[in-house]
Amino acid sequence: MDAACFNNVGSEQRSEGDGSEHSSSRSGVGGGMFEYFGWVYHLGLNKLGHEYCHLRFLFIRGKYVEMYKRDPHENPGIRPIRRGAVGPTLMVEELGRRKVQHGGKGGDIYVLRFYNRLDETKKGEIACATAGEAQKWMEAFDHAKQQAEYELARGASARKKLNMEEEIDLEGHRPRVRHYAHGLKRLIKIGQGPETLLRQSSSLGPNSTEGYFQTDFGDAVEAYEWKCVRTVNGVRIFQDVANTESGKGVIVKAVGVIEATADTAFEVILNTARHQRYEWDTLTGDLELIDSYDGYFDVVYGTFDPMYLSRWHSKKDFLFSRQWFRGQDGTYTILQFPAIHKKKPKRSGYHRTKINPSSWEIRNLNASMGSNTPRCLVTQMVEIPSKGWWRWKKNHFSNFEKSVPYALLCQVAGLKDYIGANPALKFKAAASVIKSKVSDGPVSNAEYEAEAVQDEFYDAISAGSSSSDEESDSDELDQKDAKVKLKNVAWAISSLALKRASVANANKELDPNAAPITIDTKQFHGSFCKGKDEADTNCWTSPSGVGFMIRGKTYLEDNSKVKGGDPLLKLIAVDWFKVDKSIDRFALHPRCLIQSEAGKKLPFVLIFNLQVPAKPNYSLVLYYAADRPPNPNSLFAKFVDGSDMFRDARLKLIPSIAEGYWMVKRAVGTKACLLGKAVSCKYLRQDNFLEIDVDIGSSSVARSIIGLVLGYVTNIVVDLAILIEAKEEAELPEYILGTVRLNRVKLESAVHLQV
Repeated sequence: MDAACFNNVGSEQRSEGDGSEHSSSRSGVGGGMFEYFGWVYHLGLNKLGHEYCHLRFLFIRGKYVEMYKRDPHENPGIRPIRRGAVGPTLMVEELGRRKVQHGGKGGDIYVLRFYNRLDETKKGEIACATAGEAQKWMEAFDHAKQQAEYELARGASARKKLNMEEEIDLEGHRPRVRHYAHGLKRLIKIGQGPETLLRQSSSLGPNSTEGYFQTDFGDAVEAYEWKCVRTVNGVRIFQDVANTESGKGVIVKAVGVIEATADTAFEVILNTARHQRYEWDTLTGDLELIDSYDGYFDVVYGTFDPMYLSRWHSKKDFLFSRQWFRGQDGTYTILQFPAIHKKKPKRSGYHRTKINPSSWEIRNLNASMGSNTPRCLVTQMVEIPSKGWWRWKKNHFSNFEKSVPYALLCQVAGLKDYIGANPALKFKAAASVIKSKVSDGPVSNAEYEAEAVQDEFYDAISAGSSSSDEESDSDELDQKDAKVKLKNVAWAISSLALKRASVANANKELDPNAAPITIDTKQFHGSFCKGKDEADTNCWTSPSGVGFMIRGKTYLEDNSKVKGGDPLLKLIAVDWFKVDKSIDRFALHPRCLIQSEAGKKLPFVLIFNLQVPAKPNYSLVLYYAADRPPNPNSLFAKFVDGSDMFRDARLKLIPSIAEGYWMVKRAVGTKACLLGKAVSCKYLRQDNFLEIDVDIGSSSVARSIIGLVLGYVTNIVVDLAILIEAKEEAELPEYILGTVRLNRVKLESAVHLQV
């Protein structure tokens, strides 16, 4: 059974205090209290050791989390079956796509795992119908973590910390469920809710989005030059004319705007149901899922009759792998490679062929002015052998229309027409729901406090219940359809402008009263050699920041970005280690550069330890030095001496594959990533340094991407920029802390480090 059996189980969000519909960590912590609630799947094991997947109503208010069998807004007397508090050490990880059984029906869901980073035995899992909803729940738990951190930072008494949200929003005693909805003006619902899930089983139910963020470019400058060479049913086909060297494959792409959310388009593309694919996919309509791994990777087998593509009528079959990621901006990337699999050897009567390597990119666009219809931009890129492409072009594309690459590029047009002909796919995601509800039934503050903080959330969700409430799933859910549609607001976002470079003001970020020292890089020697020029391989260099796009001075007004300037910090050395297990707090190791006499004399050093999961594991350690200590009043100092929560919310990395295989470029992308939101980061602040340990293996998505990169690492050039995200006007424009270029790294050159 396909994903159609699992229509949306959404989340709702509200903020009290200012009535704003848009959530942000700044306004949600220390200001109005954020509340999120909606339907999720709770995954676990019952007393007999059998797996279960139950529909549950999850409610987050501040740092408190409660789980119900029914919606407490519609059932005021109901009590939660699980309840707990989110602590600062809670980690939330996306586990990707998983097939489960629910109510006798199978389908795909997107799983989130919760665990305590100090004790991973405390863990639990929930799941959502779409990747977009899973991302929104991750944001909800992130807000809860920020609230917990804020309460700890206030230094108030324990009882006052527990009562903080009451002091902000309420007066006196509250009715039983009034603490969920007191003073509520708007509730914005994401997704369709359980009534749609239970009522429909034949149509794909996309989740809704609260708004649309549109960006036309990444955060690193790419060397593509696209020329439109064909149009098919309103879909443009482009050729990359900047890379036309003889012997290399030609990269061609098809681009189309589809009236649906990115989540919907992504689900349709991944869905292998024949009855659906037959309506839009002329080439890979007959697909069979062979195997899946890690929630972000699978292998599919397909057959097709080539009678419409060539004069040969022998049936053909193929195998290809699919690897997908969802960026922090909601953009999906799907990579498709030819594959082999032991479960599908060559088949009698079929000619085994290879499907061209290809990729999909799906990103949300702003809704058209005056319309609430969602839109997304779908791009499919295909690699074509250069000889065949030039032959097709010379013959004015007469044979191109009978080729497999052309059939792949036509998938965008087929997808556009299929979704356009199915209004359920187009418009369900465009409806947000506004409800205003205040329920009665008295409850004391003391009762809520005593029950809500007995356990932290990962204890509460994973611990076995003494009653049968959690293991049973017999309660019927009310089916109510009173809905009011709210038009999405189209944000006016100006186009990206390539303005002059943004250079860090050293006197603003570094101590202006301290005399700058001269940093002699010859005193510092890492295990990884520095390149003399661009022709060197297996080395590092430190490029300028002009290849990266960062937030400009007026970003909060017009979203404009500018080219980066020279980094604030100087890259003085790089270590490339092979380790038996990931190493934290490397600055305290005798082999660390900061332990040398020259290192101890530096005013400040940022140690960036990238922990690469592999067999064996690797650590890439970057040393960035400043000629003065941080200015105590600067954003840089606030990051260096701030809390881990603040660092996680601000530490940003921009990646770029400057040279290398185009599929690796698509996987890595060029969008800035908030590292603390994507992977686990640990910090060590001592003496004259700050160490940041970035555990790439803590995220299954990051592990998947790094696994692909390591397969091509000796043939690619990687550029990285590290910066602190600016969120306030006084912090703009952004500046780059440091950069590094890794030129065709050889894994065997890593030096073994004894821990």
